Amino acid sequence: MPCNNKALIGRHGEDVAVGWLRNNGYLLHDRNWRCGRYELDIVAEKLGTIHIVEVKTRRAGSMLSPEQTITPTKEAALRRAAAAYLAQHRLMGEVEFDLIAVDDFPDGSCDVRFIPNIL
Repeated sequence: MPCNNKALIGRHGEDVAVGWLRNNGYLLHDRNWRCGRYELDIVAEKLGTIHIVEVKTRRAGSMLSPEQTITPTKEAALRRAAAAYLAQHRLMGEVEFDLIAVDDFPDGSCDVRFIPNIL
């Protein structure tokens, strides 16, 4: 789905990520969770582990790869948001922070990479 609208590109990437997670045995708890200033793209679970999944979508050939966008500031924000989510939903157990990087190509195809334990 090639397009130039940043919000649509992001939404498409999240749709692709949700499909990838479901196809790989993850149970989705939440998508686009927000509470005040806290925000999580996807919260999923697999084999008893809660996965906080950040989704980064870029047009193929962008200067920064999706992996390069996880800065120390973003890491801290993800940790705070995850703590708020887990407390609000009373979820216990092991937590893993993952990244799904989606590269969109002009022909409408995309490349999906799952990077576990980004933090």
